[in-house]
Amino acid sequence: MTLLKVENLSVDFPTPDGLVAAVHETSFEINPGETLAIVGESGSGKTVTNLALMGLIPLRTANVTGSAIFETHDGPVDLLAMNRNDLRKYRGKDMAMIFQDPMSSLHPFYTIGDQIIEAHQVHNKVDLKISEARTIELLEMVGIQGAATRLRSFPHQFSGGMRQRVMIAMALVNNPSLLIADEPTTALDVTVQAQIMKLLSDLQKELKMAMILITHDMGVVAGAADRVNVMYAGRIVESANVKDLYANPLMPYTQGLLASVPRMDRPHADRLSAIPGQPPSMIALPSGCSFNPRCSRKSEVGASKCESQMPNLTTRGHEHFARCFIGEGV
Repeated sequence: MTLLKVENLSVDFPTPDGLVAAVHETSFEINPGETLAIVGESGSGKTVTNLALMGLIPLRTANVTGSAIFETHDGPVDLLAMNRNDLRKYRGKDMAMIFQDPMSSLHPFYTIGDQIIEAHQVHNKVDLKISEARTIELLEMVGIQGAATRLRSFPHQFSGGMRQRVMIAMALVNNPSLLIADEPTTALDVTVQAQIMKLLSDLQKELKMAMILITHDMGVVAGAADRVNVMYAGRIVESANVKDLYANPLMPYTQGLLASVPRMDRPHADRLSAIPGQPPSMIALPSGCSFNPRCSRKSEVGASKCESQMPNLTTRGHEHFARCFIGEGV
């Protein structure tokens, strides 16, 4: 059974300078218990895709089209077709999101206990003491020592890593079937990053939930994901299971991302490669393949083809898809 099926999701932001095509006809799905990583440089559309699913993009300033069929406790619903009031019934209960910056996501004037208890009370008509007990249970589960006492602490009294743990506890307080983790290790040191990723993995297995992991860190993806969607300029340019993607990246952009990551199986003297150039403006995307101005391999199929035609996302193997003319039809 598919937990979430997204089809032709597009998100456009009209601006005085032109239309910002942040996400363009993106389709993917995720199964129960699976981890799907969405990777790419800043501005590739990763976060906007998932904010649209959560109903957190203001429709006054954006055009959101497509469908997202999600299996909730009430049965399947289309997240993109629902009004905001109806969507609140499922946001925080069936699906939850961990945001990039826990300091700005937590309210500085309220204790962390008050904030997590409120998240539980919204979706559960139970006595306050039951919500408090559930909050303490979650804080202990994510590794907060002395949870019953720290319940009364304010966000500024926690370190960055501990605030991230609080955000995880808040997201999981209602046992969601889908967790969206948006750059959960940003601004944390390497040791804490590893602790947070292990915590998320352990909780995912224990609670049997699916997870969408948004990141630009290919090193994090390798040990955490089952499948990977690579995004560039608002489109998925490659999709595969994690082992296939790392063993046989097909899209030159994916190859560039992987070449920039240190690897234990390479000689230490080898220099890391960088992708030349900058990501394109989402207001004025280049014609043809969006990656063609930065691609060093377009001569293999003829630069004119890459500069004039947008390649389709085509099958290249078992559940391996790539948006590139190189190797197309092989």
